[in-house]
Amino acid sequence: MESPEELVAVSDPGEVGSEEHNRGDRFVVQLSNIAAWLFPILMLAITAQVILRNSGMNQAWLDDLQWWLYGAAVLMGVGYAVTTDSHVRVDILYDGFPREKKTRVNIFAIGWLFLPFIILSWDVTYDYALSSVRADEGSDSPNGLHNLWILKVFMNLAFVFIGIACWSAIVRNVSRLHPPKLWRQMWSAFPATFLLINLTIYYCLYGVMSLLAEEGATSRDIARGPAFGELEFGNYEITYTVIAALIVTPILILVLRAMDSSRKTGA
Repeated sequence: MESPEELVAVSDPGEVGSEEHNRGDRFVVQLSNIAAWLFPILMLAITAQVILRNSGMNQAWLDDLQWWLYGAAVLMGVGYAVTTDSHVRVDILYDGFPREKKTRVNIFAIGWLFLPFIILSWDVTYDYALSSVRADEGSDSPNGLHNLWILKVFMNLAFVFIGIACWSAIVRNVSRLHPPKLWRQMWSAFPATFLLINLTIYYCLYGVMSLLAEEGATSRDIARGPAFGELEFGNYEITYTVIAALIVTPILILVLRAMDSSRKTGA
């Protein structure tokens, strides 16, 4: 007979390990439970379109709606899977690891591999969404769903949601080994921390350069300014913002660690 934990994992994975969930985990689970209603709506949309199409009353907007619903539901489901640890694993050795080793694998996999990809995806889709808003992008079909920019903006925001799920999972896993101090969280997700700091430096610098730019300068002109130049290292070129982030990130982690140590000493 299946254990209560196994039964809950099938019926409601969000309740598995809920006693360890932090505020970020609970936020992800609650929002995902609401987003789960997109799936029955999607089923109704598919069924309705099949019936209407066979009746000679094809509705192009229903085809578009299906992709909208499917895309939104899947993106929200990624964050839910990270929080509930219900994603598909291809590591055949993982199940045999002791709890501590599983925790370290989770920290490395999420903080050093997956979260950096999510941050890069957010950065790429940010301009993608803005361009769609500026163009007031709509459906390719005259009878389709217009305001396609809504879906593209949602996609960009969904990566923020997944990022919250990833960071909350890192905090939860770190807390199994040590007190989850901020510097430990940042080190546990060092590549992601570096990317966040790099993007912060880049967009802050871009904002300043936009204010100082000559009238009529385009975004491409600003991004090609001297502030965004590169240094050559052999056959490689590294932008100034990346170099700044490589310097700032370890310094910030060390400063936070030193502050934590000083508080312990003072106590």
